[in-house]
Amino acid sequence: MKNKISTLFDLFWTFFKIGAFTFGGGYAMISIIQKEAVEKKNWVSDEDILDVVAIAESTPGPIAINSSTFIGYKVMGVWGSAFATLGTVLPSFIIISFIAYFLNKFTSYAVVRYAFAGIRAGVLALIIKAFISMYKKSPKGAVSWAIMALSFVCVVFFDIHVIAVLIGCAIVGLIAGLAEGKEKEKNVD
Repeated sequence: MKNKISTLFDLFWTFFKIGAFTFGGGYAMISIIQKEAVEKKNWVSDEDILDVVAIAESTPGPIAINSSTFIGYKVMGVWGSAFATLGTVLPSFIIISFIAYFLNKFTSYAVVRYAFAGIRAGVLALIIKAFISMYKKSPKGAVSWAIMALSFVCVVFFDIHVIAVLIGCAIVGLIAGLAEGKEKEKNVD
């Protein structure tokens, strides 16, 4: 029992340090996670890290959190995943809470308001860049254009919840893909 508690604390503390001292996002954390989990702690192998990263990239959520969850699970099951995830998330939560506390006191200053106006403009530019990048990679065709237009209308003009729209888009895309596949089968026969 004492060994399990020690391992859980070790998972928490290791990922707490990774979460607290790694800047640059989840991809920047991968090499540190590999060094800690493989080289120092021998919790997982190098091959496991490749699998963890592949799974973490393909599941929703930040890659560093997903990676810590998977490694924690491999080491100590559900409790290990909970402690490792908490260790990764807690530093950011503490830092953001601290900043938010003091930020509220400074929002009355004009300089801070101007800075946030600039930040919002920068974020808008990043969203537009993401839109352009996704547009270039997305399939083009009548069905895709129709889905895009209908989604826009549903969200902007009818205020339909985004999740409902995404589910609808997935269903329409699935139906269109299956229909296209059957049409190709007919043409081959």
